Amino acid sequence: MIRKFSYEINMEQGKTEEAYKIAKEKYAELGVDTDTAIKQMEDVVISLHCWQTDDVGGFEKPDSALGGGGIQVTGNYPGKARNIPELIQDIEKVMSLLPGKQRLNLHAIYGHFGDKFADRDKITVGHFTKWIEWAKSKGTGLDFNPTCFSHPRADNGYTLSSKNEENRKFWVEHVKRCREIGAAMGKELNTSCINNIWIPDGSKDIAVDTYTHRALLKDSLDEIFETEYPKEYLKDSVESKLFGIGSESMVVGSYDFYLAYALKNNKLICLDNGHFHPTEQVGDKISACLQFFDEIMLHVTRGVRWDSDHVVILNDETLHIAQEVIRANALRRVNIGLDFFDASLNRIGAYVTGTRAVQQAFLIGLLEPFNQLKTYENENKYFERLALLEIMKTMPFGAIWDYYCLVNDVPAGIDYIKEIQTYEKDILNKR
Repeated sequence: MIRKFSYEINMEQGKTEEAYKIAKEKYAELGVDTDTAIKQMEDVVISLHCWQTDDVGGFEKPDSALGGGGIQVTGNYPGKARNIPELIQDIEKVMSLLPGKQRLNLHAIYGHFGDKFADRDKITVGHFTKWIEWAKSKGTGLDFNPTCFSHPRADNGYTLSSKNEENRKFWVEHVKRCREIGAAMGKELNTSCINNIWIPDGSKDIAVDTYTHRALLKDSLDEIFETEYPKEYLKDSVESKLFGIGSESMVVGSYDFYLAYALKNNKLICLDNGHFHPTEQVGDKISACLQFFDEIMLHVTRGVRWDSDHVVILNDETLHIAQEVIRANALRRVNIGLDFFDASLNRIGAYVTGTRAVQQAFLIGLLEPFNQLKTYENENKYFERLALLEIMKTMPFGAIWDYYCLVNDVPAGIDYIKEIQTYEKDILNKR
């Protein structure tokens, strides 16, 4: 039985390698070296969002997901991670099914708090020491986020921009501590931790004193960033939003506000493609921002009519984002993170499918005959440019992707579906 199984694996590998050889020749006809593209995928490092496994609940206390702030996850599919060991079990399963390199992105509510509750303004590096040890054992990096939602002090819709000075100071202290924790992570793991700030602040209905709220947010950020950390330990990022649940009429941390603040104060701007108007192209913002920022941060998600954070798929928007990064030769200047959550389907399946979609988009971008396309463009040969772009849509990309999975020793094609079905049967259904 073992011999037969090994034989079947070898047969599949042989088919994958043969298909790759044929596809490689097709791409070579267009001047594309597929081996080089696969090698360049080493620079595509995805920061996995830990909150897909437990519906953004965290573990600071049993009812931590029931506070304020407007975070909503749809569905109640069986198998949700109920504690940190289960969360880690799920994340490690996800990583085992992904080619390439990954990091892990943590929210502040995912510390090891044990039986002793620590409010957000009291968290310390000690609550995340075990995460640092885990990351060391996996040879990976960590990113971090303050959690300015799901908390009674966020119930009125404002945190860092609150006119309630006691509440505002509470959240300032929380973010200060998160930066300290992130810097410790970066130092211990020898890879800079990105601490990304997103707040839900805004108004459900018409707001008139928007100036004061934005002035307060600016003051809070200035106070938060008074302490400087070496960039090899910590990179600060700020994330804007068009609107959210409970802030449909006005968001304090708008794109204009954060773009100006980040540029003036040498911070990263985080572009979440779910945080803009559906007709806006986040991919187009990348080459614009890179003219002025050394680095930027991406949160890749999928909004359906609004910022609904659906599982990422290989659609035009995801592909455009990846292509713009590649065309700008900016893989080492763009930090790639994910931000989606869905509990209406197998969470691990959603996690892997979404991450693979982003990786596929970047591999397609690396397989693009960019120099030829640019030549056509420079020579005003727009028919030729359009025709080649259309031709690329029917190139045998699937064979390249399967081979990329093969050399990374992870399931190719539909094989990962079976892996997740087995994990659901053996692990998730028993929770």
